[in-house]
Amino acid sequence: MPTVTQPLRDEHQELLPHIEHIRTVADRVGDIPSESLRRDVDEVHGFLAHHLIPHAEAEDRALYPVVARMLGAPEATATMRRDHVEIGRLTDELAGLCAQIGEGALPVPLAKGLRRVLYGLYALVKVHFAKEEEVYLPLLDARLSPDEARRLFENMEAAAKEAKAKH
Repeated sequence: MPTVTQPLRDEHQELLPHIEHIRTVADRVGDIPSESLRRDVDEVHGFLAHHLIPHAEAEDRALYPVVARMLGAPEATATMRRDHVEIGRLTDELAGLCAQIGEGALPVPLAKGLRRVLYGLYALVKVHFAKEEEVYLPLLDARLSPDEARRLFENMEAAAKEAKAKH
């Protein structure tokens, strides 16, 4: 039976293949030609910058205030917001590393940096999603009415549109 948070669960399921792709690209660093790697890293960066970060901004603006209110503690979502900050920082770092990928063999320090950032992003985003799915969404399912959930997702959609326009 669907829950009131099913739209967010569905969105997470749509994002998961892209998140798995981050790990796949990290695994391929040093094993594929630089041109292919640059294209793959650029694709990962595009996903992060234009899809995942706007999703995170929508959560910050619309989802987390509701969770904090339900928990009776404004700071209850601070660690999740911090995850979003770090995802943004690593996404910026990834853009800088991607710009350094040239022709020919990948320099060892660059390969190490790419792996570190890509694996870091992968782990951070996977754990972040798990925390939402295992902690916040069951709380919302138990306490939100269908009308409250509808308003929450309308607010998230509006916030995501604004964030995408900004990026």
